[in-house]
Amino acid sequence: MKLISLLILTLFVGKGCDSKTDQDINTAVIEYVANTRGFYQKTVIEEQFVSITEDRTGNEKTKPEKISDEDWKTLISLFEEVDLEEIKDLKSPTEKRFYDGAAIANLQITYKGVTYKSPSFDHGFPPYEIKKLVNKINSFSKQDDEY
Repeated sequence: MKLISLLILTLFVGKGCDSKTDQDINTAVIEYVANTRGFYQKTVIEEQFVSITEDRTGNEKTKPEKISDEDWKTLISLFEEVDLEEIKDLKSPTEKRFYDGAAIANLQITYKGVTYKSPSFDHGFPPYEIKKLVNKINSFSKQDDEY
């Protein structure tokens, strides 16, 4: 009986260690900031809500808007593809921000109490590893421009 109990316990412990550890976007705060001397945009995504501000002082009160279920599912899958530990080492594919050819952008993800921050890159030209996620984040601000 002890042997059977030990085998069952080993099976459960082994399965627990073997399972895929998906990143849970519901516990993350994603911040994307793009700015130059004359432009500022901060997008914050938290718990299926997005807030967008163009006020760099932080005094503007923004009303978070709910992200549609379809967009949220897409965002979840894109978030799970990102290796958070590698964000700090990403290389920008372009350098337009050095001569005011593009706004300076940064992606910051706070997940389980740890903040992962990318090096600066050109707004509109994110590093390949986070390109899909950044483009999805930026799509929320473009929807506001269409109205």
